Amino acid sequence: MSETIPEIAFNWVDKRFRTGPPVLENITLTIEKGEFVSILGPSGCGKSTLLRMIAGLTPLSAGEIAVNGMTPVNARELMSFIFQDATLLPWRTVERNVDLGLELEWATRAVREQKVREMLALVGLSAVAGSYPRQLSGGMKMRVSIARALATRPSILLMDEPFAALDEMTRDRMNEELLRLQREHRWTVVFVTHSVAEAVFLSSRVVVLAPHPGRIQEVVTVVLEPERTNETRASESFEGEVSRVSKILRGAHNA
Repeated sequence: MSETIPEIAFNWVDKRFRTGPPVLENITLTIEKGEFVSILGPSGCGKSTLLRMIAGLTPLSAGEIAVNGMTPVNARELMSFIFQDATLLPWRTVERNVDLGLELEWATRAVREQKVREMLALVGLSAVAGSYPRQLSGGMKMRVSIARALATRPSILLMDEPFAALDEMTRDRMNEELLRLQREHRWTVVFVTHSVAEAVFLSSRVVVLAPHPGRIQEVVTVVLEPERTNETRASESFEGEVSRVSKILRGAHNA
């Protein structure tokens, strides 16, 4: 009987920049297809670097990463990356920025127009479809970036603190919509955040990193119902999971 290939597999991965100290050390982790895994840890522990290595944007110093059995570079077509900054093209309107990935995939005009409308409605930006990035707030720019990434329906979504610039109500709504879409499309999501509550709400597992160098302190399985709503945040079980992960994170700070 053949074994199922993991969606993402880290095998004893190290990372250092030139001759500097190690940034990440001995990272061994397997992420299965359809999982939602969040990465938590103190600032400077290598969370974003880990994400960039999955995407093939940063080379490894040692070890191996396999994405659906391929090297990260060969698997790029499976992934969409949402950076901390919106990275929009200033000469393209909102709708043309969202359309960019679909255009590169040679989707038909009708498919592109429909998908752009759906994604702009999802992030609440239909009214500014014809605006340029310079006319938007920071939070609105990030929502355009999210819509652009989701438009191509990737099988793997890499997200580096994508909701940090949003107000709390919009952030909560986007969390709920992201989970709904992830269940519908069975994306594998790797999500970097500084928010314990956000990580617990979104994730099937939370990877807590300790710093200097970044290394896995603990991988926490979140014990909540898979389908989560705004009511989940008010539940005792949610508060308990946030408290549990917070305690582990405090331990990672002192490790």
